[in-house]
Amino acid sequence: MTPRSPGTRALSCAALGLVCTLAAPDARAQAAFENRFTGELGLGVYLKRGMVKEVGGSVMVLPYVYGDYGRFFARVDTFGVKTLPLGTGHLELVARVNTEGFDADRTGLRGVGDRRNPVPIGVGTLQRTAIGAFFAYATYDVTSGGALLEATWGGRFEAGPVTLYPLLGLEYRSSAYVQHLYGIDASQAAASGYAAYAPGGSTTAMAGLAATMPISGPWALQFQWRHRWFDKAITASPIVNERGLDSGHVAVTYEFR
Repeated sequence: MTPRSPGTRALSCAALGLVCTLAAPDARAQAAFENRFTGELGLGVYLKRGMVKEVGGSVMVLPYVYGDYGRFFARVDTFGVKTLPLGTGHLELVARVNTEGFDADRTGLRGVGDRRNPVPIGVGTLQRTAIGAFFAYATYDVTSGGALLEATWGGRFEAGPVTLYPLLGLEYRSSAYVQHLYGIDASQAAASGYAAYAPGGSTTAMAGLAATMPISGPWALQFQWRHRWFDKAITASPIVNERGLDSGHVAVTYEFR
């Protein structure tokens, strides 16, 4: 059996602790689901800095959705359905919209092959507590056959009319996941001139800040910025030229209550 990396062990222990802590469902998780949408709908501009050689940043205009309709939910880039009560939330079936892929149609990337966007699907939960919200997801990437595990804490603070949400998290990408995006196999090395590169799993730290700024009545501006610090499994790739990744969005939304 291949030894697990420290990142895998840490996230596995965290997941086990979460399951044990949440073994007895909280009464709040038993509330009836409403057949109407509650949350924010709007339109957003999504930005991401490039991290692969000759691949620039991206700017996309897409719908913004954060809310619930019955058992179904959307959290910007994460969509799913709530199943069994778990702690102060539910065990969720989830899918993620992921834009880590890229086209290798640049001169400096010829021969490395296009990297399709991952398609993570799996399970997760959102737990609201007195010290903030905890998000945990364990997903399988259909594209690479690898795994993406995430654990995120989100706080909430009022600053006058603005509500601030600091974010801290850890993400683990398995070796198959990292290989699909940033590895170089023998045929790609021969075609591109880059050295072959077979990465292991990667543990990434994340910090961010979200904010809600009221405009008028139910209308508001939503802001979010995140920075990820990549470890050597990713930064040592010969096609990667950044040590981290900045991403974020700005959206105009209407709140349904």
